[in-house]
Amino acid sequence: MKEHTPSLRSHLMHRLLTSLYVLWLISTIVGYFATLNYANEPYDLVLLHRARAVAEDLKLGSIHERLEVIPQLPDGSDPSMPDRIVYTVSDSEGRKLAGNASISRPLSYRRGKNGPLFSNGEREGQKTRMVSLVYQSPVNGKVLQLHVSETTQQRQALTRGILANILIPQLLLILIAVGAVWYGLKQGLSPLERLRLEVATRRRDDLSQLDGNRAPAEVRPLIDAVNDLLERLKQVMAAQKRFVADAAHQLRTPLAGLKTQVELALREEDPEHKQRILQHVLTSARHATHLVNQLLMLARNEPGGQGVNAFTTVDLHRIARERTTNCVLQALEKNIDIGFEGDTQAPVLGDADSLGEMLCNLIDNAIRYTHAGGHITVSVANEERAVTLQVQDNGPGIEKQYRTRVFERFYRILGNNQSGSGLGLAIVAEVAKRHGAEITLGEGNDGSGTAISIRFPHHY
Repeated sequence: MKEHTPSLRSHLMHRLLTSLYVLWLISTIVGYFATLNYANEPYDLVLLHRARAVAEDLKLGSIHERLEVIPQLPDGSDPSMPDRIVYTVSDSEGRKLAGNASISRPLSYRRGKNGPLFSNGEREGQKTRMVSLVYQSPVNGKVLQLHVSETTQQRQALTRGILANILIPQLLLILIAVGAVWYGLKQGLSPLERLRLEVATRRRDDLSQLDGNRAPAEVRPLIDAVNDLLERLKQVMAAQKRFVADAAHQLRTPLAGLKTQVELALREEDPEHKQRILQHVLTSARHATHLVNQLLMLARNEPGGQGVNAFTTVDLHRIARERTTNCVLQALEKNIDIGFEGDTQAPVLGDADSLGEMLCNLIDNAIRYTHAGGHITVSVANEERAVTLQVQDNGPGIEKQYRTRVFERFYRILGNNQSGSGLGLAIVAEVAKRHGAEITLGEGNDGSGTAISIRFPHHY
């Protein structure tokens, strides 16, 4: 089952709206407590004023208290004053002495610290707010407590009104902010949408670079990475097209020759003639096989054919010695003396198979063009900054005007009377390029023949 991946727009909207919701929630809580505090202050002042008026009516704090007097207090029957107010007068132990309710409680009294004390409570299922005052007779030191309590309907109505006036504008602002965020995200992500449409409407063979000039700076690295990938794909596709074209061009002639020779062999009645034709078929098949192997080798070492991630540290000295040994019989068939020089390890970072094939092509090329009785020297030198592989012969050499072209594909110098496909040195060039090596083509030590040197940088 395919996993649902949210879009960038929905991801950003979720994050931003969550942040806005949290901010709105915090603002609501803070606003509620602030509203509750500000709503209590004026009502507390009115309640304190009523309590002091009751104390004055009862003459509390004097020697002539009138506890039998019943003050006139709102009973909640007036719609304009829906809160009911009750009071209690008690002694210092909290015993009720007078009042229309039992709301007394003992208070700690300290001289000079008998200011009003506000508290919240509940009576008959309704929330209440109470103020407590302490009075002491200046003559006999008698202490009386006055508790005045009222319901909080008006306070709650005021709190709800203020809170509504705060929350509704905030909610409208949140809705406006949501719209602004949505529109801003839509406009901000429009360059990405244009980029998506550009990629979606492209032809499948269009590997041109993406235009990142109008994209946001945060997307530029992604566009650069995609452009780099497109460039590598272009190289791979170009290499594949080159390989197909080269293979079709080079294999057409030998395969046609093979077909013709086989047809001749089938029509030939003379066993001796048929044997000669079959021998030609075998030779042509060997040449075709060699050509195919060279084409595959060339394709593997082209840009994009194989990466450098598979490179390991290999001993070029060992590879050169083994490949030179393998070519001794081929050289002896032409009466050519082939030798190897080098007595130390030569570690390089590379692909052992590709390096071996490169050296085989160099030696094969030297054997082909060196006359009988000549000599070929393969050497490996581990120098201070590089490892140098050299194949030197005393053959006819290569004229200076051809030295840059001999590494081109299928290029062969006319008049050399040697068979070949013109791919040997092209493979050498591709392998060297893949390994970051430098090729030098010149004369031998005595000024004759050909010396091809390949310098591989050290990788520590």
